[in-house]
Amino acid sequence: MSQSPIRTNSDYKVSHALTGPYLPTPGKVPGWPFAEMGRWKIDVNGAADDWVRGFTEWRHEHLIRIGFDDTLYRRPELAWAQRNFVHALLMVEDRYFFDPATGRYTVDRYLDDLETRFGGVDSVLIWYIYPNIGVDDRSQFDLIEALPGGIEGLKGAVADFHRRGVKVFLPTMPWDNGTRAHDRPDWERMAALIKATGADGINGDTYSGVPRAFQEACDSLDCSVVLQPETTSQAGDHILSWNLQSWTKRVPNESIPTVLKLKWLEPRHIINIENRWSRDRNNDLQHAFFNGVGYTAWENVFGLWNQLTERDAETLRRVALVQRQFAALIVSAEWRPYELTLQAGVFASRFPGDAVDLWTLINRNEYAVDGEQFAVPHVAGCAYFDAWNGVDLTPRIDGDRAVFALELEGRGFGAVVARAPGGKTGDLQPFLDRMRDLAATPLAAYSAQWSSAPQKLVVVEKTRSRAASEDMIAIPAGDFDFAVRGVVIEGYANEGVDFQYPWETSARRSHHRRMQVEAFWIDRFPVTNGQFKTFLDDSGYRPADDGNFLHHWQDGAPPIGGENKPVTWVSIEDARTYAAWAGKRLPREWEWQYAAQGTDGRRYPWGNDWDPRAAPEPGCGREMPVPADIGAHPSGASPFGVMDMVGNVWQWTDEYVDEHLRAAVLRGGSNYQPQGSHWYFPQAYRLDEHGKYLLMAPSKDRSAGIGFRCAADL
Repeated sequence: MSQSPIRTNSDYKVSHALTGPYLPTPGKVPGWPFAEMGRWKIDVNGAADDWVRGFTEWRHEHLIRIGFDDTLYRRPELAWAQRNFVHALLMVEDRYFFDPATGRYTVDRYLDDLETRFGGVDSVLIWYIYPNIGVDDRSQFDLIEALPGGIEGLKGAVADFHRRGVKVFLPTMPWDNGTRAHDRPDWERMAALIKATGADGINGDTYSGVPRAFQEACDSLDCSVVLQPETTSQAGDHILSWNLQSWTKRVPNESIPTVLKLKWLEPRHIINIENRWSRDRNNDLQHAFFNGVGYTAWENVFGLWNQLTERDAETLRRVALVQRQFAALIVSAEWRPYELTLQAGVFASRFPGDAVDLWTLINRNEYAVDGEQFAVPHVAGCAYFDAWNGVDLTPRIDGDRAVFALELEGRGFGAVVARAPGGKTGDLQPFLDRMRDLAATPLAAYSAQWSSAPQKLVVVEKTRSRAASEDMIAIPAGDFDFAVRGVVIEGYANEGVDFQYPWETSARRSHHRRMQVEAFWIDRFPVTNGQFKTFLDDSGYRPADDGNFLHHWQDGAPPIGGENKPVTWVSIEDARTYAAWAGKRLPREWEWQYAAQGTDGRRYPWGNDWDPRAAPEPGCGREMPVPADIGAHPSGASPFGVMDMVGNVWQWTDEYVDEHLRAAVLRGGSNYQPQGSHWYFPQAYRLDEHGKYLLMAPSKDRSAGIGFRCAADL
């Protein structure tokens, strides 16, 4: 079809059933007889006016149906949410945010990097819980206390962001009901954290609309807060009244851009488009520009560094510059998507203001489109600007119309501003100068090639030769099929997930190598509390960062009856220091697996089938059980006679580092299995599985579920 038929109001009634975050594109209203016809048959210009008229009527009725109240949107202290165009999820383990060498937060370094690469951010979500939560029974609220400096340390980091004009969100997770219980509901705990840290917003992880209780709890403590759910697709649109922002995911990549429903219902509601695994963000950025919404610049994705390509980073810089300059227009109540255009595949939105209008254009074609792009009613004395290229614009005047000729790159962008007599835009010249300088280099000149971050294995120094001892077992040299896969929850089979072994060209989830393992010694048992006490007494060791160090000890000594249990609440640095004192080192991961598995590829140290007598019974309560004494499960011995390899405490082995992240390889699993969510740190009892544990600082890395054993060169 070339043009949509005229529709009556009844044709739009089916839209009341909309539950997703997107509105149908022109020519695809639910229930229309041509809803699934090919896009090549749709005349968007012919359908757009009908679409806008119908959905404007639907919006009016739908806001009544959901009882929409815009009180919070009118609160001056929350108005910053309407300018929050670039948002980042910040992992606390990011080495640009926290320097483990100095033990200090480095907010300026983090923000300087983002400004250099894509123009900076308006807000960050400081993420300190997942994916490590569940390695022990610390809850989401315990983990903020474990940050370097605790809540006071985080408060200082928040202040550093504020000094740079960046707002801060903190996360909350309704699924965390399997770790240690607390005596107050989540909204009260979060309100107290917002008050204590000075943060500005709450992000609801997995929330389909953050409950109003969080708003009320913060109001009761006289703190202003913006609620930001991960999604809104299932909660119902009524949450729009108190969720002033939201995320949306995986915007459809079709030839006709999609209108985001909540933005259409309330133009002051800034959505941040989130597509964490994408390596080509052009579609997301075009939708952000077309809809007048924001973008979640998420690169550190739970331990995978998914950096924006050069082209996407430069695109985000320019998109955000236009949006920030004309933020007041972007939230215009009279926003009109699908303005009529003159070229196929080019789409425009109009954001009108008081005698000033902004049009944003996107070219959905892969090729450049030059020539006249769109026409608007002309007002005598009106000044026009090409806001994307930073120059004055002289349209062709055709009667009462101004016709604009622009060149749009393939998959590119454009922006036009019209200022009628009396319109106020302030001094546009600095902005235009900046855009003109940027436009001198087309987006196509920037690389769109993505690559994963190279990782390096932390070097382990060889030990001196040592005599045989009863506490260690000699493992002979031999050929070994080292086959292991990461059980990290996120990332699927994407390049960059898990670790990059020295013989691999990039990080990946599954690893397999036939290798020659040199002979080595390995501890028969994990290091115990008693042995660690001897080390402390002899060496006088005290870590510089002693947060949570031997947290379970009492008055500097192991708990009564705990001398023969594996020591826990020690960081990988603590374990390395002990090993050096003992003339040993931590085992390489393949050494650990070889000692546990032998040469027959068995799943567990004792064989291919799980034997409940060979390891402690897992604890599934909200408080983790204490570890079993070493040697309490002799039937769990490996083919070489190594004991307690699986199911008692996780064991430190190797560490990998890239430019932004550190992570340790944990082996063996523990006796703790928190229930109620698949998001908890997954167990890895099988010998062909390992855990990836993100490292930040010893105070946070130490855990009730992680111990270690030592190795030495033979």
